[in-house]
Amino acid sequence: MVPVATFVAYLVAVVIGGVAFRRAWREFPQYPKWLFAIGLCAGITNVAYLVAIMEAEVVRIVLLFYLAPLWTMPLAHFILKERLTLAGYGVMLLAFSGALVMLWRPELGLPLPRNAYEWLGLCAGFTFALSNVLVKAASRVSPEAKSLSGCVGVLVVALSVAVLLPQAGQQWAVLIAPHLLLLCVVGAVLISTSVILQFGLSHISANRAAVILLFELIVAAAAAHFLAGEVTRTMDWIGGAMIVAAGVFATVAEA
Repeated sequence: MVPVATFVAYLVAVVIGGVAFRRAWREFPQYPKWLFAIGLCAGITNVAYLVAIMEAEVVRIVLLFYLAPLWTMPLAHFILKERLTLAGYGVMLLAFSGALVMLWRPELGLPLPRNAYEWLGLCAGFTFALSNVLVKAASRVSPEAKSLSGCVGVLVVALSVAVLLPQAGQQWAVLIAPHLLLLCVVGAVLISTSVILQFGLSHISANRAAVILLFELIVAAAAAHFLAGEVTRTMDWIGGAMIVAAGVFATVAEA
């Protein structure tokens, strides 16, 4: 049960983060709108993506999720007033094309939602892009407060979904007990990586962040090749090289 596991992992993250960054709680009354929006977007992103990827074809969900850079451009323009140069559009196009090359499978059809779970994947990509833009916009809020807000948001959304599932209360103990230690480790990792991510997003443009975040695809492909024994296709190498090139061009352009 994905929402239950997500709730427990993020409960651990909130407890650890809440203690380690206890001063960050003071910022919530100061910036309630920003932190509420960031938390809500983070919650929808995580729960929608995890539910979708567990119930539908993984490749299609990942592809729909990584349409996020397309949403970042207009969101950054309207919310952050960021302007993209012709070179900037070129970098975004190169990175997005690289993602398509790595993820698209002709036999699965065009990256358009075909059912409710695929719509969840698309929605997760949009809220992910919106969350990144909001993190950048909330410049006065500390990375620690943004991280706590995101974790609380996931906690609340996951709990809301979990309690609506049939016989949720009876199954929680059975589902959690065998994996409690693992979930605690995951929670600790989540709050650590979240603070690092919020710090990074706060110091670079939203559009450049969208390009950099696509590097996750390269890491996933490498992990699948070396850890899971999956065969790496030529298209994976080509797409990965395109994403790396886009990241280099983005760095040079802002230097």
